[in-house]
Amino acid sequence: MIAELGHFALALALALALAQGTLPLIGAQRGDGVWIALAKPLAQAQFLCIALAFAALTHAYVTSDFSLANVARNSHSAKPLIYKISGVWGNHEGSMLLWVLILALFGFLVAIAGRNLPPALGARVLAIQGLIGAGFLAFILFTSNPFERVFPVPVDGNGLNPILQDPGLAIHPPFLYLGYVGFSIAFAFAVAALIEGRVDPAWARWVRPWTLGAWCALTIGIALGSYWAYYELGWGGWWFWDPVENASFMPWLAGTALLHSAAVVEKREALKSWTILLAIIAFSLSLIGTFLVRSGVLTSVHAFATDPARGLFILMLLVAAIGGSLTLYAVRAPQLKLGGLFHPISREGGMVLNNLLLSTALATVFLGTLYPLFLDAVGGGKVSVGAPYFNATFVPIMVPLVAAMAVGPLLAWKRGDLAGALGRLKFAFAAAVAVTLTVFALTWGGPVLAPLAMGLAAWLFVATLADYAERIQLFRAPLGESLRRARNLPRASYGMTVAHAGMAVAIAGMVGASAWRVEVVQAARPGDVVEAAGFALRFDGVHQSKGPNYTLESGGFTVTRQGRFITRLEAERRFFTDPPQVTTEAAIRTTALGDLYVAIGEDTADQPGARTVRVWYNPLVVWIWVGCLIMAAGGLLSLTDRRLRVGAPSRRRAKLPAAGAGVRA
Repeated sequence: MIAELGHFALALALALALAQGTLPLIGAQRGDGVWIALAKPLAQAQFLCIALAFAALTHAYVTSDFSLANVARNSHSAKPLIYKISGVWGNHEGSMLLWVLILALFGFLVAIAGRNLPPALGARVLAIQGLIGAGFLAFILFTSNPFERVFPVPVDGNGLNPILQDPGLAIHPPFLYLGYVGFSIAFAFAVAALIEGRVDPAWARWVRPWTLGAWCALTIGIALGSYWAYYELGWGGWWFWDPVENASFMPWLAGTALLHSAAVVEKREALKSWTILLAIIAFSLSLIGTFLVRSGVLTSVHAFATDPARGLFILMLLVAAIGGSLTLYAVRAPQLKLGGLFHPISREGGMVLNNLLLSTALATVFLGTLYPLFLDAVGGGKVSVGAPYFNATFVPIMVPLVAAMAVGPLLAWKRGDLAGALGRLKFAFAAAVAVTLTVFALTWGGPVLAPLAMGLAAWLFVATLADYAERIQLFRAPLGESLRRARNLPRASYGMTVAHAGMAVAIAGMVGASAWRVEVVQAARPGDVVEAAGFALRFDGVHQSKGPNYTLESGGFTVTRQGRFITRLEAERRFFTDPPQVTTEAAIRTTALGDLYVAIGEDTADQPGARTVRVWYNPLVVWIWVGCLIMAAGGLLSLTDRRLRVGAPSRRRAKLPAAGAGVRA
């Protein structure tokens, strides 16, 4: 009965989404205040219905209701409770339900927090959200119904994919979807602005917090996914340029460009058309990621479904959303008024350079990810595009971007003084040189470019601190005056400082883990010693035990360095029966300087009694995820700034705006 209630709630949500996507849009065009006012209650009701459906599916998983085909395929009575819950979105049908739940949640938040929005604009934004929701709700109900019954009812279920039975996978998808779907708000604002034919600073103030929130969530989601792959898959790496990894990275790049571009619209009323295009692209790339994971064109540890029929349905949604919005952009964007002019050497000019480099980097990732799929689809054969391509194309574009990130914040709006900005970065330059020379001396004989990359990270980090010192006039004004300036500095400024510093930390981690990584593969019997990066790992043998829903082999290692005991590590292989699969659980010793990473394999065929042992030493790798969390923290700190939290000030209106009324400053 609860499942039928959830199914009915989904059908009702589709009807509400169709009403939300049409009536307010017509009302805004006609200037009908009654129809405009329908947008908010319809958005709220749609969210409540989808939340009810999601709760019903969660109840089925927690109670192991195997009369539902979805639960029977993806759960098992012996699973721990946390994985029964995370199993709700650990499959295609449930993940799509989570997708539309988050989409409806954002619409719900706009409805309750958008009281300062002009009524016509707010109605159009919620209507666009409703149309997107209607498309995906139809997709769920007609091709991916999570409440489909199965008969006869099986005694037990097939179980969740073992590699998904991990705490990281319990929280990684929700954050990723918050980022993916969060860009739908920027998309809705962009389409609404094109319909109204007007973009101004008020519009940018409304768009930025939603974009920033989505960007923060996507940053955390990508970092969690990277860390999960690092410790769960047993490959010793943190990024593999997997097509589905790229599918989440591309919206992040577009969202980063959008954040900076929207700031220019808010401050100088420039880059309006470009900002609208970026908002469309960011969400379009999220839709493309959804298509890749569910179309059957990819075989990946991240892929949810391989059903071409479902892929065709999503492709139709994708064509409608992307094609429709880009067509509207082509027609209406030329009518947008030009904003303020600025000198190339200025804060605006720096953000234009930022956007150009980010867009070029995005294009290289897009091409490398989709070209092999396109070539295969048209019968051109299979080609593989891997890390060498991405490292050769993406990384060189990032170098000038990082260098410019240090200078841009020190330039004035409209017209800046480049020589003066560089003069204030003398300590950053000195730090970059010192770090480069020090790292070069410590790693003599290693990769030549790596010390320069570490110097670049130091350049950005110290330059970020220098920018903050400049803002509070540190050492240039009395200490009391500097403290007063620090207290009055907007939180958005603090957020930018923290986010840029986090980027510097992450870059240092990426360079260290890539350039000086040590890998040793050896067949070892109990008592044998494996040496790697100055560590001696004595293999103490394998013992077997039993987990909640698996059996395991645990290989013990005693780690010493120069005869001194360091730690003991236990690497595991887990054997699941529902469904049957073997997973690797690496043993990792993490320090600020690097990770000692150990994984065990099967018995070797040519050496009876010996196990394949893989040992990696990944210098500074933890800095990657620490840096990502710092970046996300910077974004969240910016969101606490009142200007971003509440948007534009409210205005009293004597009457509702007429049809096609624009956004008001």
